[in-house]
Amino acid sequence: MLNLIIPNWPAPKWIKAYTTTRLGGFSHPPYDSFNVATHVGDNLKNVIKNRQLLQTQFNLKKPIIWLNQKHRNRVISADSFVNLDADAIYSRSPQTICAVQTADCLPLLICSPSYPCVAAIHAGWRGLHQGIIEKTIHAFALPPQDILVWLGPAIGPHAFTVGEEVFEAFVNKDPIAEKAFKPLKNNSTQWHANLYQLAKQQLCQLGITAIYGGHYCTYSDKYHFFSYRRNHITGRMLNFIWINLP
Repeated sequence: MLNLIIPNWPAPKWIKAYTTTRLGGFSHPPYDSFNVATHVGDNLKNVIKNRQLLQTQFNLKKPIIWLNQKHRNRVISADSFVNLDADAIYSRSPQTICAVQTADCLPLLICSPSYPCVAAIHAGWRGLHQGIIEKTIHAFALPPQDILVWLGPAIGPHAFTVGEEVFEAFVNKDPIAEKAFKPLKNNSTQWHANLYQLAKQQLCQLGITAIYGGHYCTYSDKYHFFSYRRNHITGRMLNFIWINLP
């Protein structure tokens, strides 16, 4: 039986959204056990069994669309895409699953309380800096007051350190971003970066205030989550959302 996180947000009943944990699958260490990624060195047969388990447990009407995530800012429509090289995906079609894989980067699941529209974003620091949230929201094409966002499990600020160049890149683009960074003690060139706060800043600047989640740490919780920073060779969780209408 899969161990899942269900977003705590006021989404309509016809919106289904989940994040998997590392529990309940077929993969062996260091991918134990519910790894959904085919690109991390895991036994492909076990990954396929994990993916099939996901498909059957939810009785999904359509296959999950698996993106080739590139840590960039390309957004595609699940309803009309040419290739799958992207880090965000949106749909207005019932039963079409939008999904992103993560193991420290920030997943965002998005829906509307009023319109049938969903999206999933994979946002590492590169994607955040390149504006993937803004690009996805623009593709969503809805008023900000009609958008709900859930921030899924990501690496926490105490565990995520970046260099001076990353700090300067964000602050030079938007001075408000400085509030999402704290210098390491006794090291003036290294910073703790808060992915959750950076995402919230960008969402608020877009007029979106209905923001939920943002309290997990994939690095610290090794029982539930894969973490690339912690283990390097590891699996991936899946963050997925769809419109559950006929």
